[in-house]
Amino acid sequence: MDQNQELYESMLQTVQRYSPAADMNVVKKAYAYANRKHDGQKRKSGEPYIIHPLAVAEIVAEIGLDTDAIAAALLHDCLEDTDASFEEISRLFGTTVADLVEGVTKLTRVQYSTMEEQQMENLRKMFMAMSKDIRVILIKIADRLHNTRTMEYQTPAKQISKSMETMEIYAPLAHRLGMQKIKWELEDVSLQYLDPEGYRQIIDFLKANEASSNDFMNAIQSKITARLSSVGIHGSIYGRIKHTYSIYRKMRAQNKTIDELYDLYAFRVIVDNIADCYNVLGHIHDLFSPIPGRFKDYISTPKPNMYQSLHTTVIGSQGIPFEVQIRTWEMHQTAEYGVAAHWKYKQHVGDGTEKEFEWVRRLLENQQDTEADDYIHSLKVDMFDDEVFVFTPKGKVISLPAGSTPIDFAYAIHSAVGNSMIGAKVNNRIAGYDVTLHNGDIVEILTSKTARGPSRDWLNICQSNQARTKIRQWFKKEKREENIIRGRASFESELRQAGIDPGILQDESVLRTMLKKVSFECLDDMYAAIGFGGLTAVKAVNRVKDELTKAARTSQTREAALQIKPPAAGTPAASGVIVEDISSCMIKFSRCCTPVPGDDIIGFITKGYGVSVHRRDCPNARHANDPSQAGRWVKVTWAETPEAMFETSLELDAVDRDGLMLDVATVMTSLRMRIHEMTARTIGGGRAIVLLSFQVHNLTELQNVCARLRGISGVSEVRRGTD
Repeated sequence: MDQNQELYESMLQTVQRYSPAADMNVVKKAYAYANRKHDGQKRKSGEPYIIHPLAVAEIVAEIGLDTDAIAAALLHDCLEDTDASFEEISRLFGTTVADLVEGVTKLTRVQYSTMEEQQMENLRKMFMAMSKDIRVILIKIADRLHNTRTMEYQTPAKQISKSMETMEIYAPLAHRLGMQKIKWELEDVSLQYLDPEGYRQIIDFLKANEASSNDFMNAIQSKITARLSSVGIHGSIYGRIKHTYSIYRKMRAQNKTIDELYDLYAFRVIVDNIADCYNVLGHIHDLFSPIPGRFKDYISTPKPNMYQSLHTTVIGSQGIPFEVQIRTWEMHQTAEYGVAAHWKYKQHVGDGTEKEFEWVRRLLENQQDTEADDYIHSLKVDMFDDEVFVFTPKGKVISLPAGSTPIDFAYAIHSAVGNSMIGAKVNNRIAGYDVTLHNGDIVEILTSKTARGPSRDWLNICQSNQARTKIRQWFKKEKREENIIRGRASFESELRQAGIDPGILQDESVLRTMLKKVSFECLDDMYAAIGFGGLTAVKAVNRVKDELTKAARTSQTREAALQIKPPAAGTPAASGVIVEDISSCMIKFSRCCTPVPGDDIIGFITKGYGVSVHRRDCPNARHANDPSQAGRWVKVTWAETPEAMFETSLELDAVDRDGLMLDVATVMTSLRMRIHEMTARTIGGGRAIVLLSFQVHNLTELQNVCARLRGISGVSEVRRGTD
């Protein structure tokens, strides 16, 4: 029997063993078709190519998928590597199989300008495919698993890049889908190529201590078995040494050598029902000493990937700690194969409507308005890191990434809750927005119909990509004008840092070229994107720097176009400010110090943005006496504009107490001051900072507001903003 036939027979036996309901005629027909189409093709090992589809199909069968998935696994490379067509596969095997094959094919890489963009597009494709039919990604993971097993035939550079991709994308994805057995193998084999020396040290140590480890595990297993038999609990008990990458990660995290690690052993007790799980837990804690804080109940609170089990860490008479996992047989199948095991019990999950797959659609939504590297980073937090389980006041469990805050919790409930949030209670006590949530916390979000929406500071506080995306979406929708101003300032500042005069954008041909490069219809759209955080100014400038630098070299008229021509005498601007010797120029009130009529002010001539007005005591005005900038600082005075309103901001230092923000809002309302933005944060030591943004007519009115705010109980200082 040749190798092909041997592998073919092995695959058929696996199908019959793990997927007994599969239609063997369809499986055989798919193999015959794939074998014919791949005839003459070789793998890098020199073996016939058909060996790979056979191996993938065997993995797919082993995890319990159905006839369509097994057939699609056999055919998964036909569309890409042979002359097979979608129509032909659809005609021979049905549209479902053809759609699965096409779905896997579409996950093939496309060339992008950066590795982050490439990874984001690959992930986006995966999530799109998963939302339509989860079997697509299960076949793709099986495909990667077999490629990982045959990595020895790749070049060293390919081994490292593929192993890195496996470690960063496929292993965590298998984890998120609950496929622990496959995840462990992907991690262990990848580690072998990413850190061969570290991998070899662990393997050598385990081999050298194999005998003593087996003695220890046999003794513990016998003790547990005897106890359970004596009380009439039927179960399967076995021990194992934790997988290589898990040990490797512990060594790095704890900065220890392997012989200094204790928690190397894990035991599983698999029983018939949930009641027995808790009974076994009691007996384990009676036999061995439990370590405080190391018990987790994933049965009553399952993980998002459907994982259920009781975990406890105990110490035996030999002083060696070990973990015990207790679960039912069905839970065990789910723990080993995750979504694939779920498929065996509920054959309809492929429609993408199951609650278990809501996170897939959430990840797709979160990609909107996000740059590639931010998305990849945030995704690893949302999808791959450990979870924390917290509760609503009504007892509903909310799963969040570890390190999450009340902001993440609010947006996990609903966008409207996050956008109207004015505070939070954790375990019935007022908590700051930046408090880290822990397992079991009960979180209540305080909201108000008059809330002004999220603060930009929240983007730096929240942990989940879901919250960050929703905050950006709010700013994109509600604060376009502010975003444009903020984005323009950031973009022009970065241009100057790159040695490019922003005035170059006044040339229509240059502007068109630049907009095409950044994929925006107009400058305001780009500025708005920078302003709400969908694009960074640094990235935008990097994309257009070469074109703008080249245009600046060939143009001799840009400097003249930027000069502000002085008239005979200063005239009042519509903004309420008179600029000495200059008229008809754009006026911008700096947001760093928010000057109002009555303040001593000074102006700074910006390139391409007119005159920026600062208070003289503003830190950004300290260069006014610098001889190198003498030509850009100009004298400005206030014009008589009694009806005009001016944006300003205040910072209150106060005792952190219940009702503080309500008292502040009451004072502002009594003064008929319209609050544009109000946020608060705790600073430790029982103190809090409240930030207010509003409009006044002049300095006298502002001083009256300050005086009233100082009268609020607990407020120790009211100061104007000078960022």
